[in-house]
Amino acid sequence: MEVKAFMHVGRFKDIVLILIKYGFDDVVDRLDFPAKSLLERIHPIDTQMSTWERIRRALEDLGPTFVKFGQMLSLRPDLLPYALIIELRRLQDNVAPVPFDAIRQLVADNLKKPLEDVFIHFDQVPMAAASMAQVHRGVLRDTRQVVAVKVQRPHIRQIIAKDLYILEAIARELHERSEDLRIYTLPKLVRELKRTMFRELDFTLEARNIKIVAANFRDDPEVRMPAVFEAYCTRQMLTMELIRGTRLQDLVAAGTVDGKELARRGLRVIVKQILLDGFFHADPHPGNILVQENGVLCFLDWGMVGRLTRETRFQLIDLIDAIVEKDSERVMEMLIQLSQGTTEPNEAYLQREILDILDAYHSVSLKHLDLGQLLLELTGLLREHRLQLPTDLAVMIRALVTAEGTARQIYPDLNVVEEAEGYVKALATERWKPAEIMRNLRRTLRHMGVLYRQLPMRVSQIVEKVERGELSVHFQHENLGDFRRSIENSSNRLTLGIIIAAMIIGSSMVITTGVEPFLFGFPAFGILGYMISGVLGLWLVFNIIRSRKY
Repeated sequence: MEVKAFMHVGRFKDIVLILIKYGFDDVVDRLDFPAKSLLERIHPIDTQMSTWERIRRALEDLGPTFVKFGQMLSLRPDLLPYALIIELRRLQDNVAPVPFDAIRQLVADNLKKPLEDVFIHFDQVPMAAASMAQVHRGVLRDTRQVVAVKVQRPHIRQIIAKDLYILEAIARELHERSEDLRIYTLPKLVRELKRTMFRELDFTLEARNIKIVAANFRDDPEVRMPAVFEAYCTRQMLTMELIRGTRLQDLVAAGTVDGKELARRGLRVIVKQILLDGFFHADPHPGNILVQENGVLCFLDWGMVGRLTRETRFQLIDLIDAIVEKDSERVMEMLIQLSQGTTEPNEAYLQREILDILDAYHSVSLKHLDLGQLLLELTGLLREHRLQLPTDLAVMIRALVTAEGTARQIYPDLNVVEEAEGYVKALATERWKPAEIMRNLRRTLRHMGVLYRQLPMRVSQIVEKVERGELSVHFQHENLGDFRRSIENSSNRLTLGIIIAAMIIGSSMVITTGVEPFLFGFPAFGILGYMISGVLGLWLVFNIIRSRKY
């Protein structure tokens, strides 16, 4: 583990304790934590839970950063087994609310005026409290508008930054030390988490997301987004209209809804977001959807969104068309084109497995076709062949699976293909409109023009370097972390040994001088030098013996 990570040794110790508590001592082994054997004796391993449940429980105990990491991983069916994804979706981040005095101070700091000058009423007890923020009901003084105020927990950014630093160090160690874990590219996942979490901590981005989706549905009376009050929004505070309704999960549990119509409407909203708008809610589970008395749907929590480019959406249409046509070769080509990997897949084997999946799903009627599950199986196949989908595409599949699962929970006989057909045709038609064809043609001609201008110059530069003998080939070494670490450890020990020897020699010289002050009848600086060098020497010997590398 890196030396810098031990600056947060207290937090690191807590992480290791929790890992060992849930039986992940093999992970601690790879992290080379020095007190592992002692901690094992103090915290016995609980073996009553499944591996997936232990992972979830450990993430919940580790706190908000790790809970968010698990929630983000639950959006990646291309990386994790579906059984683990199901378990990660149960992650809970409900925590005790922050004392109201701290919330009052944070609101005042963000709005540059006392809370009472902005709100004529502000509930001290929050409507909801999570690990990163909590929501209070308030009434604006200027407009008498009832609002929901989402307030960030004080100091949460610093807490998350510290955890992310440690998580980055752990991810690098596990990636370098474990061949089995390299398929998950943990350092890259942590970088994505870092970007996602800091974006979520900027509530001005969530306000922008709400306005974007509101504009996309401005002509749809069946969908509503809360109005955002920008004058009262900052990076740590989001003020929006309080929309009254019942959460979809409560309606489903009570069984008091028109299942067919509500399921169709909800699924159409998600499909439109994905295929037509290319801007969609990343986690449209029933807890994030409100249903008003008139049946209007309102989507909550727009901190996490996905985006699909126009080209990616056209590729999705090609993939869907290939699936419907049962063209396994074309499905394979599209999946490889959409994904990214470090190794070349065995295409013959991959195509045969794709055909097995297509056969299973073509044996059922379109009415009962589980499109989300089909996409999950295809992404699971990519994982086996060490291919990964881009993050937004993987999030899209997860969103579609969640929306389809919710819709079928409300109305089991829902024909998903029929509901999506109109949007698929609309996007397919848009692809061949004259304006779109001209746009692609202009882009191609522009690229050809750039190539035409730059090619002679590039060729000339290469020839000149060859003539001057300056042409060089660069090699990049990978997976040399253990070798690098061994060199660093050896050099650090050698340097520390030299420092200890120098301190002993210097202390001996000070002892012979008789310089005051004295300690035990000898010069104090000399005695102090002996003590420090002795402690460092013992620590060095202990470290060498513990690592068993002598």
